Amino acid sequence: MRPFAFSRADTVQSAVGAVPGSQTSPDLATVHAPHQYVAGGTTLIDLMKLDVMRPQNVTDINALEGTSSGEIEFGSRGLHLGALVRMSAAADHADVRRNYPVLAQSLELAASAQIRNMASLGGNVLQRTRCSYFRDTSYSACNKRDPGSGCAAMDGFNRMHAILGVSDSCIASYAGDFGQALIALDAEVELAGPNGSRRIPFADLHRPLGDAPHIESTLEPGELILAFMVPSMPWAKRSLFLKIRDRQSYEFALASAAVALDIDDGRIRHARIALGGVSATPWRAREAEQKLTGRKLGDAVLSDAADAAFANAKPREHNAFKIQLGKLTLVRALNQAATMEL
Repeated sequence: MRPFAFSRADTVQSAVGAVPGSQTSPDLATVHAPHQYVAGGTTLIDLMKLDVMRPQNVTDINALEGTSSGEIEFGSRGLHLGALVRMSAAADHADVRRNYPVLAQSLELAASAQIRNMASLGGNVLQRTRCSYFRDTSYSACNKRDPGSGCAAMDGFNRMHAILGVSDSCIASYAGDFGQALIALDAEVELAGPNGSRRIPFADLHRPLGDAPHIESTLEPGELILAFMVPSMPWAKRSLFLKIRDRQSYEFALASAAVALDIDDGRIRHARIALGGVSATPWRAREAEQKLTGRKLGDAVLSDAADAAFANAKPREHNAFKIQLGKLTLVRALNQAATMEL
């Protein structure tokens, strides 16, 4: 780990004010930004030890837990999840479990108990890929770590890599689970930065890989996630997260599905579907949703939706199995959601 300057911030203003504009560049790889925030630190510290991330300045924002960024509130307008709420606290919260089961399940299945007790919700959605070519600096070809160097995963061992949302520059998969649940529920993100506050759809937080996979989000330099807002919608209670992985404990998804359904007299009025383990970013499967809307669930309808979800998949040598696995995961999740007792 390289030397760095460390500071603590006890207000949002002091946190965002600690980031000099002269230290930032819109073309800089996210991992090489000279200033980083730390809360749980479960990703940042690991990558600093691996010499993948080399910040010159680190600002501890844990004191903001005493603000609304550390609170969970549920009311008629929906759910407020502070970005500094720990994963375990959100997963165990009665209002979350009762009204947004897909959120609780995505957090519960995301990591070990120890990491869930440390990791913050804001840090979780910004976690870096687990691509071994990204995390091991002995591989020189990684466009996400070193723009323009190439992508060793293309012709390397790519079993865990993405098949949706990939590009000619990168096939790294998004490691998170909570992000899939947020995007399925049309969540929004509250942000604060040197240029003020703003609110955006969670779907707009992560950038497509394109030809610049090193720029991972739409956050402005020094911008900080304060909270997530999840609307109160008819499909929120009939929701679940299904995660398929190599082992049942502390493992990243090979394929996952966050689904939410609004069903009236056996017919689907609204469907929300997000896929994980197979995608480069939190992935909303809108084509699959359209195949379900207005129809009654059945084998043919489910097959149509699954086919639509993976119609644009671009597999490589070792991850082509994810197409069929992803389809089966989605069908199983939808069937389970449809039979939930509310």
